[in-house]
Amino acid sequence: MTIDKTPAAEETRFAALRAKLRKLYHGRTRAALRFQLAVTVVDLAAIVFFIASPMLRDRPSFLWIDYTVAAILGIDIAARALASSDIGRWFRQPTIWVDLLVLVTLLFPQTLANLGFLRILRLWTLSRSGVLWGPLERNGYGEWRETVHAVMNLLTFLFVVTGFVYTFFFNEGSGVVGYVDAFYFTVATVTTTGFGDIVLPGTWGKLTAIVTMIVGISLFVRLAQAIFRPAKVFFPCPQCALQRHEMDAVYCKACGHMLKIPDDSD
Repeated sequence: MTIDKTPAAEETRFAALRAKLRKLYHGRTRAALRFQLAVTVVDLAAIVFFIASPMLRDRPSFLWIDYTVAAILGIDIAARALASSDIGRWFRQPTIWVDLLVLVTLLFPQTLANLGFLRILRLWTLSRSGVLWGPLERNGYGEWRETVHAVMNLLTFLFVVTGFVYTFFFNEGSGVVGYVDAFYFTVATVTTTGFGDIVLPGTWGKLTAIVTMIVGISLFVRLAQAIFRPAKVFFPCPQCALQRHEMDAVYCKACGHMLKIPDDSD
């Protein structure tokens, strides 16, 4: 049996691969949903590793885990690119650039050790992933999108700042105790509690605290708005593409186009 290696056959196999990946990443079949759930679980496990990685750098198994996660993330990025109907448009998305940055820090863990805390940004990209939100929206949880985004933004900021503080202001090898101190400082600063028992030294320490307080307060306000303001549904307006509308809206408030928002109350 001979395998056809002509350009037309290769192109056909490549198109079939893209179609299969598109079904897995964006489909609604039972197999696709299982695949999307598995991808989300693997992402969450990787994020746990990213959070703990500043404390694990000296462990013998760190590099093995690091390169394993890099391989998985690289395959996922390539697969999502192939699953996209427009790779150019997909590549221009900010979440893709963040994922590529995370991948670079994983591929060069020793050279870019001081930038390892940026890996937590993967939590932000996960919260905006269609693989995560596709099944949730189909099951009626789409109205929680803005609240979840606000929570994820705050958590991402807390862990990124914690990793930054631990990396640049605490002694290497301080382990869990040092990381907890860094996290404690971050939370106390973001909430403007200001106990003062842990203070970052020098001018850079003061500037870090100032930026943490300003951004942290803004994220808290955003979270409060997402929780307490009236609920809205996500339904793109066919005319102007406005995403959020009141649940009982008949016309788009931006352009006046008539909407036909599905009623899932029955």
